[in-house]
Amino acid sequence: MSAAGRPLLGVEEEFHVVDLTTRRAAPEVDVLLPELDGAEFARELQRSLVETNTPVCETLDELGGHLRRLRARLESVASPRGLGIVAAGTVPLVDLTGDDISAGARYEKMQHEYQMLVREQHICGAQVHVDVPDRDTAVQVVRRVAPYLSILLAISASSPYWRGHDTGYASYRSMVWSRWPTAGPPAMVETGAEYDAMVAQLIASGTISDPGMLYFDIRPSAHVPTVELRVCDACTEVDDVVLIAGLFRALVCRAREEIDAGQPLPAVSQELLRAAAWRAARSGLEGDLVDLAGPTLVSPPLLVGQLVQSLRPQLEELGDWEQVLELSQGTLLRGSGAARQRRMYGRRGELVDVVDALIENTQGRLLAIDPPVEAPLAQALLQDYHPATFDEAVSDGGTVLPAYGWMFRALDRLGPRGLVAAEAALATEQRARGVTFGDDGRLFPLDLVPRIITADDWQTLEPGLGQRVQALEHFLRDAYGDRRIVRDGIVPAAVLDNAPGRHRNGEIVPADVVRIAVAGIDLVRDAPDHWLVLEDNLRVPSGIGYSIMSRRLVRSVMSDLEPPTGVVGLEDVPGRLRAALLSATETGTPGHDEVALLSSGPSDSAFFEHELLATQMGVPVVTPRDLQVTDEGVYLVSVGSKRRLSALYRRMDEKDLMSSRGADMRPIGRALAAAVAKGRVALLNALGNGLADDKLVYAYVPDMIRFYLGEEPLLDSVPTYPCVDDARRAEVLDRLDELVLKPVDGYGGSGIVIGPHAERSELTEVEKQIRAEPARWVAQDMVQLSTHPTFSGRRLEPRAVDLRAFVFQSQYGGNAHLDVVPATLSRVAPAGSLIVNSSRGGGAKDTWILR
Repeated sequence: MSAAGRPLLGVEEEFHVVDLTTRRAAPEVDVLLPELDGAEFARELQRSLVETNTPVCETLDELGGHLRRLRARLESVASPRGLGIVAAGTVPLVDLTGDDISAGARYEKMQHEYQMLVREQHICGAQVHVDVPDRDTAVQVVRRVAPYLSILLAISASSPYWRGHDTGYASYRSMVWSRWPTAGPPAMVETGAEYDAMVAQLIASGTISDPGMLYFDIRPSAHVPTVELRVCDACTEVDDVVLIAGLFRALVCRAREEIDAGQPLPAVSQELLRAAAWRAARSGLEGDLVDLAGPTLVSPPLLVGQLVQSLRPQLEELGDWEQVLELSQGTLLRGSGAARQRRMYGRRGELVDVVDALIENTQGRLLAIDPPVEAPLAQALLQDYHPATFDEAVSDGGTVLPAYGWMFRALDRLGPRGLVAAEAALATEQRARGVTFGDDGRLFPLDLVPRIITADDWQTLEPGLGQRVQALEHFLRDAYGDRRIVRDGIVPAAVLDNAPGRHRNGEIVPADVVRIAVAGIDLVRDAPDHWLVLEDNLRVPSGIGYSIMSRRLVRSVMSDLEPPTGVVGLEDVPGRLRAALLSATETGTPGHDEVALLSSGPSDSAFFEHELLATQMGVPVVTPRDLQVTDEGVYLVSVGSKRRLSALYRRMDEKDLMSSRGADMRPIGRALAAAVAKGRVALLNALGNGLADDKLVYAYVPDMIRFYLGEEPLLDSVPTYPCVDDARRAEVLDRLDELVLKPVDGYGGSGIVIGPHAERSELTEVEKQIRAEPARWVAQDMVQLSTHPTFSGRRLEPRAVDLRAFVFQSQYGGNAHLDVVPATLSRVAPAGSLIVNSSRGGGAKDTWILR
């Protein structure tokens, strides 16, 4: 303990020694040690490994300084001898000859006793020591800290490669380490005497020869008065080591507070601890981790964030709060060391590039020149792949485009059999998590192969989407108000008056509130650099939750997929949605921060998404039957209590809502609309928004942008012909076999007729309907939707895709704020179709927006 009362800490780091020419592990530690200080450097079991030991430190800054100093000293001795130093759980290129064991009686005995375990011990870890007053306290601390070790392992994960192959794990070192007879969760003992008795029994059994061979994930140190963290991989980034040390010290302090308060030990089984550690080793920071409080699967940013926040009192007491918070955010942004290695490998498929990057990164440097991006041939996967239109991943000549080189390198490694296995694992994960779509409980149709949107593409889409939603918001306010756009001859009055989505409730929405809190804009592309808006969804657009879950599912079953530049995370999207909803409430009024998601309940096809978003926003899911409307406002009623709600995130159809009954069994629709009109509650999206997203109004959106914003549209729309216009109708009827025919009030792909693909009888029938009710129909030019590789169960096939992007709109101080979020959902058409809607057999893809 320091003079300031802070527990002291220190770190032991293990490093690989590699040949700078071959980039392979080099058993040359005996050449280095004579030049190094024996108090701070030591040999390890293998002669290609070396250990450093920091002095005892009081502050994290002091610890980080020593870690960097020792790494620099190692490099200064190794580099002139043609050797490099690598901090990682494993080094990708290694020869297991069995002849490179360090000299000494202890190591020789271990080699004789443990055989292959010793020969394959080419792994490196980082151990953190924190001091404790006595052995009884150490044993109690071990038990109390053990439930959080899987999080620290995930942060450290840096060993995806083993003997030249990608293992599919983020920390394969953990798998190698777990084979030792005393590795894994700590023993279920409660006192120092019980611990020492257990050690004596293990030595007597011949399983181990000394206390130092207890390889528990956390243990009382065998030779100093500390608790020792042993679960972590060696970390390439010094900041990751410092973060882990800071979190571990805070965990130890909290455990000691619990001991002093007489709190019982946590009731977590060793089996669950082992399962959580396995999941962390498999996923790193790229796939879900086990939250033992459930237990349940939680995304790493959420779990790491919860841990950091829960330790805030201890971190503030230690003076580490701001530093650990900043370090944790930086680590989550970078991703695990395993992910960074895979990004480097993904550039051109060379493990020497990975080793080169590890050598530089160990010293806090970047590679001077990144290797070029080269795409693999992937002949087996693309043997029968013949796209008829622009394909986003494969060229006309059948070669993989550079942006997808990393992905096909991983897919090629899996092969068709591996993809079938991954698909089975995906279905298992979906069943376990209840990821369904539709009231029949069918699994959400998700393809294995992610779609990527490059940073350049996103920079094009983001301002164009914001511009469009801004204009549509102006239009809705105007259409239900002064109707300037009609008066100035931009949009015919009949378009507004006869719109199927027009509703009188739109007229009673207060003039100063946001009507479009959440917009879902559907886009397609017909060329590498040309995106078009296909449709606007301004009522109850679905897909945000499915986008978030798709990311988690694909990461879970294929966590070794890692693009070279990293993917924009989705973890903050629910928080951004909640902020947008709260912006519609009046701070300082009763219940101003009480928000609920309004759903029709389990019968809704997207009810899984409703529950997911509500859970992640920390708000309840309610149905009309849970609500009571009074003169004062809208209340959530439960047994024996009720609380006022300030905002409702509407996820049910407007007509269904208006005909529903409330908690008192009275019709609730008119009362709720009246509460909205009086400003007693915000209903988002607003009633009457359907006016702005029907197929006929769509044709006038470019004119809206020019009229309301004085700007040219940044995103093109599909040329659209309103059949209510006599001249346009004549053209449409003359070109039925060339155009796409859509009912103005169609929803979910219903009623669409694709002229070039339709039978003669279908065209005859739609011609009759257009002549009878021309105002109900529009036609659009046929757009050749881009295709994307999609796994069909046996091979990859090109399937048409669109992109649903989401824009949140909030209002602060009378000013609108637009937030184009990265939670996009790619929808996939069935084979031979251009209709992507799930109601017509379509599926979905995880969509990765690259940084």
